[in-house]
Amino acid sequence: MATLAEIARFLDATLDVEGIPDYPSAVNGIQLENGADITHVATAVDFSAITVDAAVAANAQLLVVHHGMFWGGVQPITANRYGRLRALISNDVAVYSAHLPLDVHPELGNNALLARRLGLEPGGRFFRYQTIDVGLTGECDLPTRTIAERAGDLAAAFRGTLVTTPFDSDRRTRRWGICTGAGADSSSLKDAARRGIDTLIVGEGPHHTAVEARELGIVVLYAGHYATETLGVRALGDLLATTFGVTTTFVDAPSGL
Repeated sequence: MATLAEIARFLDATLDVEGIPDYPSAVNGIQLENGADITHVATAVDFSAITVDAAVAANAQLLVVHHGMFWGGVQPITANRYGRLRALISNDVAVYSAHLPLDVHPELGNNALLARRLGLEPGGRFFRYQTIDVGLTGECDLPTRTIAERAGDLAAAFRGTLVTTPFDSDRRTRRWGICTGAGADSSSLKDAARRGIDTLIVGEGPHHTAVEARELGIVVLYAGHYATETLGVRALGDLLATTFGVTTTFVDAPSGL
């Protein structure tokens, strides 16, 4: 059993929430307080009616998410937004969110865990955001199709489908880059090209990134925004269980992307 304050202090310090810059709508840390001690924690990628209802059904006192309550920006608390907030307050469920601090953590982060899942060893970082490099990069000598198959297994595990830019069946990957979630854009591609990255593994990206990537000689593996960001919150749940003796539930609510 632990208090919300104890768990939040632990997560804030572990993830360096104060030291990692993020988008204004991320609002990392405690987003909603509660009054009860924490014995059961629900984790989820997204804050939504589905994940809130599942947390309540699991008798959780804390919901830990990657994309938090304010991800859509400032909006009136009406309709479904009111319903989510009412359910949380009525059932005394707190909310804690960690976005970029969870993406970039060297052990618990989405990027680090995806690299491990794909059998890749990180050797550096790329893709600058303010004062930090968000993505990971490293060297290997693997058939690109092998990495694609592993990424496809992850996507399928969360009811998604891997999408790739075209590549020859005998192509080999020598230097890879990983940036989970919406990791493919013009900036990440240009930085990848500057660093000699030939295979970029991301969650999703707009159509033009596939066009740009081919011209830069980069193969992009789009493994799904949701799938690539299930790893960090699940790791946080495991860590909280070990550290505080709480029980945990991962709420699987694929977005389709």
